[in-house]
Amino acid sequence: MSDFETSRKMAKMAVDALEDRKGEDVRVIDISSISTLGDFFIIAAGTNRNQVQALADNVQEKLGREGFMTRNVEGYEAANWILLDFGDIIVHVFNSEMRVFYDLERIWRDGKEVDTAALSE
Repeated sequence: MSDFETSRKMAKMAVDALEDRKGEDVRVIDISSISTLGDFFIIAAGTNRNQVQALADNVQEKLGREGFMTRNVEGYEAANWILLDFGDIIVHVFNSEMRVFYDLERIWRDGKEVDTAALSE
């Protein structure tokens, strides 16, 4: 499996984990052609602090079971924007207010938005 295929598999697992915990407006942006930060940004929102943390916990648990560990976690205690850095994918879990404020989809609009269903193909 190529590095990009592995990243795609990780992104699919992260999306599934976010959807399992009812993450809102889950988006995937392919940043591989515009950044060296990684291959995918996965962005989701939760409605409150507990849900934001539960979303992040579920992503870490599901990817961890497959051997993909976070390199860094930022913002877990405050839980208004949790960043999970898995190297090739970066997962951003926001509360609704911070999601609108930071608007990562606009900032990374040069990336290619990926249909979450297409990650399985």
